Amino acid sequence: MNKRLTAAVVAASLGFFAVAPTTARADDPYWQCVTFARMFSGINIFGDAWTWWRQAADKFRTGDAPATGSVLVFRPEGRMSRGHVAVVSDVLTDRVIRITHANWGGSRGKVEENVTVVDVSGENDWSQVKVWYSPIHDLGTTVYPTYGFIYKEAPGSLPNGMQMAEAATSSGQP
Repeated sequence: MNKRLTAAVVAASLGFFAVAPTTARADDPYWQCVTFARMFSGINIFGDAWTWWRQAADKFRTGDAPATGSVLVFRPEGRMSRGHVAVVSDVLTDRVIRITHANWGGSRGKVEENVTVVDVSGENDWSQVKVWYSPIHDLGTTVYPTYGFIYKEAPGSLPNGMQMAEAATSSGQP
């Protein structure tokens, strides 16, 4: 079976396609994706979303595996000429995550919580994804290219939790 189809089928069978409802009010702020991602993740990068990947190289660890709190950076393409950034809110499987992001599609200027994203790349490297699209109550038909994930840790550091485990091991503690 095609890996792209498998990820979507698994996600659907496990009930991963849920989006927290949002109710817009007239006094709600208008959020840009970069402002929201910076504030929500604590990853202090500025500028258009597509520039985050290059800017992160010297300041933060980057990679192709999702982690809660990391930022998924979308490449610029088509109408998304400035790219997009979204914060990983949950890792459900190795190919299915949930993101929280702002200013996407039909939710201009609004925040969407726990939106399902499926890795549809042939190499399982998160270089191509599909994003849940609420108006059709399904994954959207567009495949979006991504750079990968930015983690809050500095380059060369281990992911949070691994540092503590490694320190305990080296000090002889279980």
